[in-house]
Parts: sequence; C-alpha cells; structure tokens
Amino acid sequence: MKKRIAILYSTVDGQTLKICKQIAKHLKKEGFKIKLFEISSFNDTISRYSKLIIGASIRYGKHNKNVTQFILKNKSDLEQIDTAFFSVNLVARKSDKNRYDSNPYVIRFFKRLDWRPKIIDVFAGRLDYNSYSLIDRLMIKLIMKMTKGPTKTDKPIEYTDWKRVEDFSIKIYQH
Repeated sequence: MKKRIAILYSTVDGQTLKICKQIAKHLKKEGFKIKLFEISSFNDTISRYSKLIIGASIRYGKHNKNVTQFILKNKSDLEQIDTAFFSVNLVARKSDKNRYDSNPYVIRFFKRLDWRPKIIDVFAGRLDYNSYSLIDRLMIKLIMKMTKGPTKTDKPIEYTDWKRVEDFSIKIYQH
C-alpha cells in the first residue's frame, strides 16, 4: 500500500505553492500518493494520511492566520501522525537566518503554538517587485533596505535553494 501524504500550503505570491509542488514531485518519485490543498480548503480527515506537510509564507513578519487556526484546531490529530512544516520568507536569504532555530519569524511562530512537527525548515522566497501592488512594493523595499537587501531590480530574484527543498523531501520520506 502506498503511503498518503497531504501537503497544505498558504501562499501570498505563489512561491510556497511552487515549493510544495517540487516537494510533491520528489515524494511521488519515492512512491507516495500526494494530495495538495490550500490550507483553508482542507476538509479531509487528517488520519487518512500517514504524513502531513504544512508550507506557509510570511508577509510583513507573520504567517497567514489560517495556518495558526488550522494547527490549533487540529493539534491533537496532527500529533497522531508524522508532520513537517516549512516557512518561506525573504529574511531566510541570509545565511544567519535560514534555519528554523535562527529565523526570527519561525521562532516566534512556534513560541505561540504548543505544537512541534517532526521536521521544520525555512526556505528563502522570491523577490519580484514588478508583481507587487504599489503599497506592497513600497513596504517590501523599505524592509529590504532595513535588512540590506536589493531595493532596485527589474527582474525577479529567486532565493529559494532547491537543493535544500530536495533535502527536506528526503527527510520526510526517510522518517
């Protein structure tokens, strides 16, 4: 029997979904049956899955409230299966902030929850000023200026380390 894995995501600009699809591709190659859900539309029974992965992006220092609500609502079910979590944020482009125990957003997120998945990671996202609304563009440029990141670029910059995404996938099927 193939093991079933649910991958739930919350994304603002689509990078988290792109990462989830890459993880799904790796896991399918290993024989897992994958179902992908936007986190607010998940209405399945958690116990139907042997593993559950949550991927969540950050905007303005916070994960989407649907992620926190889902975890708090389903915490006892999540504790009955293998779980993994990853966060996607631009701060993770810096080597001193690209691990779950060094990324301030992830540290703060898990301090608020009384839940710990078996596997946690952080991936840098994608910077694409041309795709943002005027307000978002200004805010993200301000944040990038404060964190010594690029404030002018005509082309998107993809910071995601795809080898790390693959390594994350390997950890999931090895556990």
